[in-house]
Order: sequence, then structure tokens, then C-alpha cells
Amino acid sequence: MTLTAKTIETSHGTIHVRETPGIGTPVLFIHGNSSSSAVFRNQMEGALGERYRMIAPDLPGHGQSGDAIDPDRSYSMEGYADAMTEVLEQLGVEKAIVFGWSLGGHIGLEMIDRFPGMLGLMITGTPPVSPAEVGDGFKPSPHMGLAAKQDFTDEDVENYAHSTCGEPFEPFMLDTVARTDGRARRLMFEKFSAGTGKDQSVVVATATVPLAVVNGIDEPFVNTDFVSKVKYANLWEGETHLIENSGHAPFWDAQDKFDPIFARFLESVDQK
Repeated sequence: MTLTAKTIETSHGTIHVRETPGIGTPVLFIHGNSSSSAVFRNQMEGALGERYRMIAPDLPGHGQSGDAIDPDRSYSMEGYADAMTEVLEQLGVEKAIVFGWSLGGHIGLEMIDRFPGMLGLMITGTPPVSPAEVGDGFKPSPHMGLAAKQDFTDEDVENYAHSTCGEPFEPFMLDTVARTDGRARRLMFEKFSAGTGKDQSVVVATATVPLAVVNGIDEPFVNTDFVSKVKYANLWEGETHLIENSGHAPFWDAQDKFDPIFARFLESVDQK
């Protein structure tokens, strides 16, 4: 299946967008810190991409998108959420299902109030924490500090790419990490630590949009026990889901187990 690609000029900068030829309900993919939309290749090039209109932008400062016009405005969870909402508006998308991975999950949570057409949200690698719960929601990790580091060495690029995506590892992952505007990591983390944006523990406790929570059981960064005990207003299927033999990116390292769950979620929230 052939994906199409285009660039969109937004108030945050030039955004590169991949799309599938599916004509069904739009599905927005939001990637993680120092990654790109290329990580969603397996879902977009599979059967689901033929059915749904899958839309995968590169965040400002990531992938083939340009660096942010105003880094201080764009490089935060709320700034990214505004940029992704603007992309949907420019594409004429009024209703969509959203999947957010890692930072992308936090962005998706920030989008709930910004994008009233959200039909459902699935997050993975994303603990919905309050500012006071950051230490509970995330695990200590040898490479966790890289998520906030502006300037990467070659070793940093290697370590970050391997720890976030796991196996099978492909060379494009190194290129993607190396390309990222380092200011995006530093500014995002500074703003997150300062408590800007919404209290995401309150968001999930009050939002009525169906929320699916799916994580790898071998998640290196997120405390899945904490995630399972969070108060959710509308938790899909009434439970958080764990995928065996999977780490931070189950859609990549355990596609055979992830895709059936993802398909079930899409079907359940799709408004035909």
C-alpha cells in the first residue's frame, strides 16, 4: 500500500504529514519525544490503514517537519497539542480517533478540550500524572535523563533510540533521534517539570471520551502498576491492558498482539 505525504504550513511551522488511502474514520497518530511518524509504519501499511484514514504528522522539530517558529510556544505538551489540532483543522477533519505514544499520549490528553471531535483516545507509554506524581508514574531508568537533554552525543543517540523502540531495531531510528531539534527535549521537560498544561490525572478522571490504556509489560520508563490504579472516568473495557514481551512501543515490538487490541478499540469508538 502506498502512503501519501504532504507538508502543511501552520502557525507552529511546517508540518510533514503521512496519510493512508483509507476512506474510513480518520485516525490521528502522535509519536513520542525525538521520534517521528515513521514508527507507525506497520499499522499504516497494514489492513487497518486500508480501512481507516490514518494521519501521522511529525511534531514540530521532529522528523521531516521544520523546527518550531517559536520554540518557547511549540515545544511543550500544550504547544504540540495546539499544533496537532491545527493540522486536523487544515485537513478538514472534524472527527477523529487519536492514538498517542509516550509524549504523544500526553499530547493526546492535552487535546481533549482543544479538539471536541475526538471520538476516542488510546495511549501507550504515557502515565497520566499530576505534577506531584511524576516520581510515581515514571520508573528510574539509565536513559530517562536523555529525554530532557538538549545536545546529544553519538552514544546518546544510540542509547535513546534503542531504549525507546526496542526490537526489531532499524537504522532510521538513529537518524530520527539525531535529527530532532534538541531544544524540543529541553523546553518540553522544563515546562512539564514546571507544571504547565493540564493536570493529566484530573483530565483522565473527568473526561468522558473513551480512553484506552495499553502498555508493554516490560515497559522501561513507565510504572504500569501506578497506571493501573489511576482514577479514570471512562476507561475502555474497564481495565488497563498489558502486552507480554513488549517494552515502551508495543505497536512496534509486539505488533501481532497490539494490532488486534487496537482494531477492537477503533471498531468500538468508530462512528460510521
